[in-house]
Amino acid sequence: MSAGTFTPRPGAAPVSRMILAQTALETRMLLRNGEQLLLTVIIPALLLVLFSAVDIIDVGTGKSVDFLAPGILALAVMSTAFTGQAIATGFDRRYGVLKRLGASPLPRWALMAAKTLSVLVTEVLQIALLTVIAFALGWSPQGNPLSVAVLILLGTAAFSGLGLLMAGTLRAEATLAAANLVFLLLLVGGGVIVPLDKFPGAVQSVLGLLPISALSDGLREVLQHGAALPWGDAAILAVWAVLGLGAAGRLFRWE
Repeated sequence: MSAGTFTPRPGAAPVSRMILAQTALETRMLLRNGEQLLLTVIIPALLLVLFSAVDIIDVGTGKSVDFLAPGILALAVMSTAFTGQAIATGFDRRYGVLKRLGASPLPRWALMAAKTLSVLVTEVLQIALLTVIAFALGWSPQGNPLSVAVLILLGTAAFSGLGLLMAGTLRAEATLAAANLVFLLLLVGGGVIVPLDKFPGAVQSVLGLLPISALSDGLREVLQHGAALPWGDAAILAVWAVLGLGAAGRLFRWE
């Protein structure tokens, strides 16, 4: 048999190329989904514009947008990394997509990596759009962008772990209902729009331990008050990330 008969040689592509291809596919599917766009882009943008333009919530001194913008950025991270990912992965599992991908040359860990990268790409687009809107509303951010990036990465890891845990253990319909319910509850009680100091003291202590509260409060400390990396909030997010990703890795069912 002459040399070059099987050139290019058949076989699986390098894992890095498979991850990039799957990431591009996951991102395109998310951006084409109208319901996901409503959840991840339109709702956060509308909330930012509405509560910045209308004096509904007392946010203390300063401009409303300076308080609201960090919280809305935290909401955007949660909507993509937790709610959107939980729902999409839950239905992928129900319809056998994960089972079929698990039988392909793409390793299961690489599929999870592609989903995570897709979340990060979507978050970059979200944050860019929300930042433009916030600037148009008169936002004046402060602080170190590196501290913001650390908080967002920790928040993404925390919410991704919780989203994958939900998607990998509940039925798709239950995941859909639970993820949307959690989104609404955390929107109200996570310090996104309503300051935590509006709640009773005992309730504040509990709400302050939630990942959305830690992320919104941490981003607010940096972007509104110009503080250094808030280690307490970062530690809360890190604990949630370890617990969520660890539980998801242990309990996630592919079928």
